[in-house]
Amino acid sequence: RAARERGVLVPWNKWEPESFKPVRTLHNADRGGVTFQPDVGLHEDVEELDFASLYPNIMIEYNVSPETVGCERHSRLDTVPEVGYPICEREGFVPGVLEPMVDDRAAYKAELAEATGERARRLENKVEAIKWILVSCFGYQGYRNAKFGRIEAHEAINAYAREILLETKAYAEEAGWALPHGIVDSVWLSRRRPDATPVEEVCAALSERFAIDLEHEHTFEWICFVPRRGESTGALNRYFGKLAGRSGDAVEDYKLRGIECRQHSTPTFVARAQLDLIRTLDRAREPAPVVDRLARHRRALSAGEVPAEDLVVAKRATKPAGAYDRDTHVAGAMRRAAELGVAYHAGQTVRYVVTDDDARRPEHGVRLAFEGPEGYDPAFYDRELVRAAESVVSPLGWTRGDVRDHLRGTTDADLAAYG
Repeated sequence: RAARERGVLVPWNKWEPESFKPVRTLHNADRGGVTFQPDVGLHEDVEELDFASLYPNIMIEYNVSPETVGCERHSRLDTVPEVGYPICEREGFVPGVLEPMVDDRAAYKAELAEATGERARRLENKVEAIKWILVSCFGYQGYRNAKFGRIEAHEAINAYAREILLETKAYAEEAGWALPHGIVDSVWLSRRRPDATPVEEVCAALSERFAIDLEHEHTFEWICFVPRRGESTGALNRYFGKLAGRSGDAVEDYKLRGIECRQHSTPTFVARAQLDLIRTLDRAREPAPVVDRLARHRRALSAGEVPAEDLVVAKRATKPAGAYDRDTHVAGAMRRAAELGVAYHAGQTVRYVVTDDDARRPEHGVRLAFEGPEGYDPAFYDRELVRAAESVVSPLGWTRGDVRDHLRGTTDADLAAYG
């Protein structure tokens, strides 16, 4: 519709192939956004900054559109960084369509900051809906059959994004800040010098430099960047932290990403226990008290005190019941459902409780949530609990082995008390 309103011809079929490129250009262009290696550990007094709608704003501010990238007839003096594509100075179709949506989203976000109740909920939905439209517009540039897409435009957007984040890092470090993490359109800053430039001034300077708003999202009292499972290097999207000025009692006082309590498959009991361990870490800032607290949850589990409904695992089926090669719990739950006359299809969520992890056939070791199971396998859920605890203490240098060693010491101490 927008194309018709603007008098832009709509291709009947997309046929334009990718243009020829030298190997060096391909090497420079075939990359995504920048992600810095997280500095694993607990960091105090950290600022989170986020570029507002970075990729759509790059398309608008730098006029990136399928018909503008590579235009040599009306090109600007500057070219796309790293890849050297010329950009037409005439306004592109895609930037012209995106700009009103970006402006609307910014206006809704400003209203949302003051809104409450139903008004806030409606504004939040609008902000989220526009966000996904904008995200899709960027991704569609890399789709070979997109009518208004082109791979060179996709490469140009990523090249600008890389330059912006690298320049942001350099500016922040010169201003007295360190970057414990940065990913695509967000950076986390920790004060490296007492006289570091105030974060508001950093945001203002970089917003002016790039003509894209760099927003101060959060101040953290502390934040933990979690290592990859079984490794020392940081996981890109696994972190949790306490927002500054909060009591730490409510879930909303923390920002949680990628850890078990954020995963839909995690049983309620395990998610609640992990949140309790995070609160313990907030109070103690040491791993040992966290694992001591874990021991209480393990005792409740082994004593059979946890309701089975709090141990339901929710997993999405990826294929029909008979198509699974491995005897997983999901496969067993789907087979059991079929035996009970209930058909699950790929894409549906299967909810079940593990009652015997050692059963020879997985369908004999699970009970579906709708069956109202009463029992559970404590050993299976204990492993899940320890795994969740590992995510909390691993930023402080403790491995799963350290957790189990400390738990054995706690158990021995408890038994000695009865002697």
